Amino acid sequence: MSATAASPDEATILRGMRDDDPDSSRRRFLAATGGALAAGALPSAQALSSAPPAPSFEHANATFTALQEQMARGGLTSHALVQQYLDRIAAVDRRGPELRAYIELNPDAFAEADARDAERKAGKLRGPLHGLPIAIKDNIGVAGAMSTTAGCAGLEGVLVADAPMVKRLREAGAVILGKTNLSEWANFRSSNSVSGWSSRGGQTRNPYALERSPSGSSSGSAVAATENLCAAAIGSETDGSITSPAACNGLVGLKPTIGLVSRDGIMPISHSQDTAGPMARTVADCALLMNAIAGPDAGDPATMAPGVPHGIDFTRHLGMRLERVRLGVGRQYFGVNEKADDVIDRALAVLRDEGAELVDVEIPSFGKFDDDELEVLLNEFRADLATYFARHMPQGPFKSLSDVIEYNARNAAKMMPIFGQDLMVKANAKGVLTEAVYRKALAKCRQGARAQGIDAVVRKHKVEAIVALTSPPAWYIDVVNGDATRGGCTSMPAVAGYPHVTVPAGFARGLPVGVSFFGPAFSDARLLGLAAAFERATRARRAPGDVARA
Repeated sequence: MSATAASPDEATILRGMRDDDPDSSRRRFLAATGGALAAGALPSAQALSSAPPAPSFEHANATFTALQEQMARGGLTSHALVQQYLDRIAAVDRRGPELRAYIELNPDAFAEADARDAERKAGKLRGPLHGLPIAIKDNIGVAGAMSTTAGCAGLEGVLVADAPMVKRLREAGAVILGKTNLSEWANFRSSNSVSGWSSRGGQTRNPYALERSPSGSSSGSAVAATENLCAAAIGSETDGSITSPAACNGLVGLKPTIGLVSRDGIMPISHSQDTAGPMARTVADCALLMNAIAGPDAGDPATMAPGVPHGIDFTRHLGMRLERVRLGVGRQYFGVNEKADDVIDRALAVLRDEGAELVDVEIPSFGKFDDDELEVLLNEFRADLATYFARHMPQGPFKSLSDVIEYNARNAAKMMPIFGQDLMVKANAKGVLTEAVYRKALAKCRQGARAQGIDAVVRKHKVEAIVALTSPPAWYIDVVNGDATRGGCTSMPAVAGYPHVTVPAGFARGLPVGVSFFGPAFSDARLLGLAAAFERATRARRAPGDVARA
């Protein structure tokens, strides 16, 4: 990690954090955890020098299984584990390199941990997540003292109920450690946005190179998980918001098939494409998180639709081997970044060595529905956000997207110091979801991504999945021009609503590169098996402090 002091103007722009907090219990909690949420200047992206490495951590890169074994032996408690993660958050998230992965920590974390410890002592174990501290993206509802804001300072102090997915995590024994930073409004505010920045959380930094983007919108979840600031994290994705930050931060990330995980209680962009999913340091931990969060929910009709399978064991293929597994290579995703291509070429060689049969494939609809996807997202964002406010924040300050736009304009110095809200303005100009323009765009997206996309390739070439570069290596944080991304395979499975898993494949000049496996609807468990086989063969992941930079 590297850092230097920011100029006063940039520090003010990027900080985006408030020191005032009327909640005295929260202040006491912060004092007990080393002031982990105190505001501070961020390193400049323009001139960086080396900084001391992050302090060593007893549970660095520990898996769920390893942590459970320690607790079973009596050498570790959930309470102690929470404290150790909080100490590390204080050391590297709010001091040192100031990663700013968290917006807010859970003042009830110790109480939750103590309850899980008492259950363990009484012989009641809820499963492999029992007592493990999990971080939650700040667009997902979590009950208690923490706000749910999607990074928007205008929603600070607004409390909501647990999203059903969070309820399932609690039932599985997880301890909610805190809410993670994100690209504000899940990166659907401006076409010139800076990934990982929110008016409430400031700028999240990529721990592999602080001047580089953490990618988004699940930036904080990715950084928290890779830098050992939690046992694992939950993100959400509309198009690339789990898989791209996972790849850019050396993690495994799964965007599940739409309908497997309830979206109720999650601030929406698009009911056609939104889903929550796991982000972890290993494929097995992702699978265990999916076992906890997946399931039907009457509040999300997609989970109740005919043909949606429930009761899946997402760990069932983790031991699979690759002999005679036929995979399609998405060469259309090559040619954008030669250093990343080299990493993926080596990944393909590993798959061949492990016995997989690789065949180059061409997706017929590649690049043919990008404008239609945007049309769908703009229309659904306006409608879905109003429904969310009415259902989950009836006493909140916003009733519609118009209210958000007006608030941002009135408070532009705080809300829009780096980028504006042109996407919100465009979305607000859209009509109702029965209009022909929207319905035509939605039909074209579904046809292009499914029947003429993934399904066509799987059927024609008789492959289980398509393999490709997840996203380019992390780009520079640029507060003038915004994100500069080129390439990556996130859109096809996102628009289809089909599963997509990324797993660390190697490094391009010290920056993580992920390889993707995506395939037909509800092939999630099988994709996790493919990713696990690749993970075993390569052990490509390296923690940020372990990567030698060329």
